[in-house]
Amino acid sequence: MEKRKILWRLFATFFKIGLFTFGGGYAMLSLIENECVEKKEWITRDELLTVTAIAESTPGPIAINCATYVGWQQGKFLGAVASTVGIVAPSIIVIYLISLFFDNILEIQIIASAFRGIKVAVGVIIINAGVKMLKKMKRTPFSVTVTVLAFAALTVIDIFAVNFSTIWLIVAAGAAGYIAFAMKNRGGEGG
Repeated sequence: MEKRKILWRLFATFFKIGLFTFGGGYAMLSLIENECVEKKEWITRDELLTVTAIAESTPGPIAINCATYVGWQQGKFLGAVASTVGIVAPSIIVIYLISLFFDNILEIQIIASAFRGIKVAVGVIIINAGVKMLKKMKRTPFSVTVTVLAFAALTVIDIFAVNFSTIWLIVAAGAAGYIAFAMKNRGGEGG
């Protein structure tokens, strides 16, 4: 009975997150943190930061990867399934309903206006999630350097409208992290 209860709570929590979040995975991070770290204490902030970094560098949407991780932590395989289905179900339902009426839906002025407002709010939510993650990040010379360089690179890319995949930025940051780790361990062996 307890197992079914946790599975239902996982599904319901992630269904709510999926239903009330516009803008994709980064916009969902604030809600995931609020629900899973602060309210339910299913994972810690450090675990969320770690799983976010891993989810960003693995295939699949970031929010789904985070939901799957939280589900696994709480209910193993069935928990992962319940969380994953919960977070994707609202999108599937909404997209299906929109597809039925897509040609006519954006002609309705109130809906078109609502989507313009939603776009602005999504940008603010994504910035909020990024600022929260930066505040909680352990400040070491390495992490500050990578953060500043990544921000500078993205700013230059945006200003000059360079066609550049952020995947390469993630790969470069991962390589830098690996090199720093290897150098730190090599220094420890010699000392």
